[in-house]
Amino acid sequence: MTYVIHGATGAQGAPVVAALAAAGKSVTALTRNPEAVVDGARVVAAGYDSADELTEVYGGVEGVFVHLPMVSEEDRQAYARNILAAVRAARPARVVFSTSGAPVGPDSGGAAAMLAGGLADIGVSHAAIAPTFYLENLLMPYVIDTVRERGVLPYPIRADFPVSWASHLDIADAAVALFGCPDVIGVVSVGQYPAITGPDLAEAFGARFGKNVVFEPITPEQFCTFVAPLIGEGPAAGVAGVYAAMGTLPDRSIAPENSAQKLLGIAPRTTSQWLADIGLSP
Repeated sequence: MTYVIHGATGAQGAPVVAALAAAGKSVTALTRNPEAVVDGARVVAAGYDSADELTEVYGGVEGVFVHLPMVSEEDRQAYARNILAAVRAARPARVVFSTSGAPVGPDSGGAAAMLAGGLADIGVSHAAIAPTFYLENLLMPYVIDTVRERGVLPYPIRADFPVSWASHLDIADAAVALFGCPDVIGVVSVGQYPAITGPDLAEAFGARFGKNVVFEPITPEQFCTFVAPLIGEGPAAGVAGVYAAMGTLPDRSIAPENSAQKLLGIAPRTTSQWLADIGLSP
């Protein structure tokens, strides 16, 4: 039996491919580039925009790992409908869906909620991995370059705003565990608990770099300016809106009762462990 991984050459999919391959599993890597080479996997060119292509790939597989790319909401909803149509037709044994931090409650609306609700309606075995913030966000050029050059870690949250940070490596660990635990269904929160603040992040970076690093809150609008060249003006504006809305909340902490720590026995990496695992150098 094989596992199908969406975005297999991307930030979330690639670690899932690597973790499954390391566990000796058969892996099919989905990518838009038919000439891509993915270690430990068979490459299949198939896109979110074709329900027929996805149906063919999903047939008879042990598991599918899926997440929605950062494109317009209209496109995300179209992709969610295609994924659901393919799951309904092909009936893979298990679907693991990363929300990428998007809300999935039935009243929240949006593509991620549509996908989560649709999987439940279809009745296939499924689970949703729900991270809050990705530690990899801190590797964006503006953020990490400012750490290196000025000893300042800038991010669009308050200094006293606790966050349950997680890395893409933690998502991969949870995905592999969920494929092996079909009795775990619904939402599984992945992130550090207790949640940590911006100064806690800065302290970990300072220890890694061997110098003093301080945290600097920036506005969502400033952050939008920095990330727009990487992801586009529209998605960047959407991200800025999310951070602006979060500014009204007391925290972004996971709930321990539906955490990977409790449901899967997996503790996500601390910031220091993550920095060591990725080999980040000053």
